[in-house]
Amino acid sequence: MTKKALITGITGQDGSYLAELLLEKGYKVFGLRRRTSVPILENINHIKNEIEFIDGDLLDQGSLINAVRIANPDEVYNLAAQSFVGTSWDQPVLTGHVTGLGVTNMLEAVRLTKPEAKYYQASSSEMFGKVVETPQVETTPFYPRSPYGVAKVYGHWITVNYRESFDMFACSGILFNHESPRRGVEFVTRKVTDAVARIKLGLQTELRMGNLDSKRDWGFAGDYVKAMWLMLQQDKADDFVISTGETHTVEELVEIAFSHAGLNWRDYVVIDPKFVRPAEVDLLLGDCTKAKKQLGWELEVSFDQLVKMMVDSDLAKVQQSLR
Repeated sequence: MTKKALITGITGQDGSYLAELLLEKGYKVFGLRRRTSVPILENINHIKNEIEFIDGDLLDQGSLINAVRIANPDEVYNLAAQSFVGTSWDQPVLTGHVTGLGVTNMLEAVRLTKPEAKYYQASSSEMFGKVVETPQVETTPFYPRSPYGVAKVYGHWITVNYRESFDMFACSGILFNHESPRRGVEFVTRKVTDAVARIKLGLQTELRMGNLDSKRDWGFAGDYVKAMWLMLQQDKADDFVISTGETHTVEELVEIAFSHAGLNWRDYVVIDPKFVRPAEVDLLLGDCTKAKKQLGWELEVSFDQLVKMMVDSDLAKVQQSLR
């Protein structure tokens, strides 16, 4: 029997890599997408003909119930969210509705329509925020420092609640920062690599940044979606931290990116206070021992390889746009 999966947020970075993985494994893949006048399919353009799209929105529970009925999925991956921390300060109410309450809408749609389906919730290391212990593990208390982080905490705990209250197979992956060439340019990693490409090719003269001392645990999104899939192959639902176990500063990210393009970052980077968060998260570092032991999950792409991969991709993209 062919397995069927429903992915929300399928046009995003994680959704695209997950769709590729599931298609390779022989799944029938359904993707929930919001209705827009101009479809945004850049990340999945190469596989769009292999995916069955269903129009829906996390804020419209009727559309989610309809999507679950159509897909009749064995597995549901809820990746959709207002996922940019910076925007969550400008749009805190929307972030709460989509990233928080949207999870309840999706869980309820599954409970009412296909309660035996296995459900994955995309939780985030931003839930740890002002960390109370380092490294962070599955039992580390949450202390979110942004509307996004707060909304993710709600989504995480409501998933636990549905698992314990309704005996649903509902689990969460607490994913630390994961990046790729498909990351949006508003995120700091892609902002840096895109700027490096534009500076290298003479289209930009400087890069304005916020706090270069912030430390993050950065991995490759293509590795992390494998962990999502592995979680839903277990006999019992559980939550897992997915991380590299290494921390790097934003300055290290900048240095590797510029150096890979043969540039000295100090000649181009300007510190701009407007890019500093109202409440900064200084250090995130995950311990993924549980995932390695119970899921057999392993990393394949290092931080250095990730940054260079992203620089090479952006150089190719910018060069292509100049032709």
